[in-house]
Amino acid sequence: MEKNHNIACAQLWFVILIAFSLVFFISHDTIDYNSAFTVERNGKLAVFFTSLFDTNPPLLTESPSETNGSDRDVSGDTCSGRYIYVHDLPSRFNDDVIENCSYSLVKWFDMCPSLTNLGLGTQVRDPGKVLVEKSWYATNQFTLAVIFRHRMKGYECLTNDSSLASAIFVPFYAGFDIGRHLWGYNTTARDALGVELVSWLKSQPEWTKRGLWGRDHFLISGRIAWDLRRSDDDDSHWGGKLMQLPESMNMTMLSIETTSWSNEFAIPYPTYFHPSAAKQVQQWQKRMKRHRRPYLFSFVGAPRANMTESIRGELINQCLGSRKKCKLLNCHSGSQCDSPVEVMRVFQNSVFCLQPAGDSYTRRSTFDSILAGCIPVFFHPFSAYGQYIWHLPRNYSSYSVYIPEEMVREARVSIRKRLLQVPKAEIASMRQEVINLIPKVIYRDPRSKSEDFKDAFDIAVKGMLERVGKVRRQIEEGKDPGIGFAEPGSWKLKMDGIGRDHEWDSFL
Repeated sequence: MEKNHNIACAQLWFVILIAFSLVFFISHDTIDYNSAFTVERNGKLAVFFTSLFDTNPPLLTESPSETNGSDRDVSGDTCSGRYIYVHDLPSRFNDDVIENCSYSLVKWFDMCPSLTNLGLGTQVRDPGKVLVEKSWYATNQFTLAVIFRHRMKGYECLTNDSSLASAIFVPFYAGFDIGRHLWGYNTTARDALGVELVSWLKSQPEWTKRGLWGRDHFLISGRIAWDLRRSDDDDSHWGGKLMQLPESMNMTMLSIETTSWSNEFAIPYPTYFHPSAAKQVQQWQKRMKRHRRPYLFSFVGAPRANMTESIRGELINQCLGSRKKCKLLNCHSGSQCDSPVEVMRVFQNSVFCLQPAGDSYTRRSTFDSILAGCIPVFFHPFSAYGQYIWHLPRNYSSYSVYIPEEMVREARVSIRKRLLQVPKAEIASMRQEVINLIPKVIYRDPRSKSEDFKDAFDIAVKGMLERVGKVRRQIEEGKDPGIGFAEPGSWKLKMDGIGRDHEWDSFL
């Protein structure tokens, strides 16, 4: 009798369990269980399921607003609003440009090794184990367009039907084209391929679709935007005029550094780290969080003796005068600064990393320091704050220190004393924010099929899609989409919401 009673109880509990399961699944029939473990696919649900089953919770996190959950169409098409069409350009606009890579693309440099591994460069050998895994490459700062193009080939929402596309990618190697013509060529030679490109684009049906006239087109430059903004035909003036062409005023350029034009957006320089999965990022983040940092601050760079306004010489002097508080890696001579291992060793061992302007406002070193968990110290708002508005927090004090360069130039500040004044709790908070930024400022290995974290490419694509979406809404509302699309003097717009009211007025 007791046996029959136990069997009956077991059966009753089994029925209750089945009923509860049916209610749960019916009430949650919209859950995509194929992607439930992927943050990128399903927002909060992905984080929830991952936290249930992952015994080693990741540092790498995203807020719901940063996921693609809101992009999902009611029809269930996860790519709705995210389709991208890639122009099949004739090879003269990309592959042929980099075919002669030895000492022609960038004067004084053989770029051939840098173009291996889909633009990542040669793999780094690190017997001292300063780095981890096999995801580190001697990546050149100018190869962004190559890396981006190969990442785009693996983008999950590519389409061959341009009528479905929310944006159109133009895989033109603009930076490499102008790079091979910067020295010793007249303006006609410098501009020839760019002029030919816009003529080709205008002849395609995608140019005029839905009345956009190219405003859904975007391209990448691995050089600073200034190199493509020459405003006249004087042979003695610098650069090319690709972005000054009338047709280019209807396109958007993503580059490693922007000018004040509103149709330019800066995206991170490529770093040395190109992981293939989130696990590699998490391991690196945890390592940087635990790493002991014996130096208060460091500087990796060379003086700019020929630039009278440069503060680099003063920073080097202050570093040398700070004895054991500062580490200097002088790039004036030798090849240490070309070594990913040496550069990352210095940044890993430093609490703060000085990032003064060089030949232009920005530095690749900024992203190398973030990768190392080192808090960047900026001296000009256009070195980062007005540049990487899609990738870096608007609250600049959450991840960096700002010291006005005129204070350094006029010898009114001691870098060592200023940084020693930062409370330890604030340093810990900033370092955590910097470490959290790592996945957002690196480019995943284009050969990877994993999509388990958002990298700099994903964020750039999202920003571009939102920009085109805004243009479409203007057209639907009967407004002129050209107003504000490509205007000079837009630093105020780019700096909107960054810092205190009127903090940057003297720069705008």
